[in-house]
Amino acid sequence: MTLAQNLVRIALGAAMVGAGATHLTVAREEFQAQVPDWFPIDDVVVLGSGVVEVGLGAAFLALPRKRGLVGALLAAFFIAIFPGNIAQYVEGTDAFGLDTDQKRFVRLFFQPVLVLLALFGGGVLGRGRRTS
Repeated sequence: MTLAQNLVRIALGAAMVGAGATHLTVAREEFQAQVPDWFPIDDVVVLGSGVVEVGLGAAFLALPRKRGLVGALLAAFFIAIFPGNIAQYVEGTDAFGLDTDQKRFVRLFFQPVLVLLALFGGGVLGRGRRTS
C-alpha cells in the first residue's frame, strides 16, 4: 500500500466518522432533506446511514488489514446513497448550502470521486508497490 493510499484511507475514514456523527446529532434535519420524497421513512434512513458511516469510517481507520474489503463496502455505500443526491437535485431540495439547481447538479459529480477514493484508499485501485 502506498503512502498516498494510506493518507486517503485515513482522511476518508475520519471524514466518514465525522459525517456519520452529524447524521446522528446536529445535521439530522439537513440529511433528512436529502431523502427522496417517495421514501417514507426519512429519519430511520438518516439514523441508519449515520451508523453505517461511523462503522465504515472507523473500520477504514482501525482495520488496515481489511482495507480492501472496507474500501469496497464504502464504495458500495456511496453508490447506494447516490439516489438521495439525485432526488435532492430533481426535487430542488435545499440542504448543506446546496440552494440552487446548479450547486445540486455539480454535487452529483462528486459521488463518483468518493467511490474512486474509497477504492483507492482500500488498495483496490492503483495497486502500487507495498510499503512496510
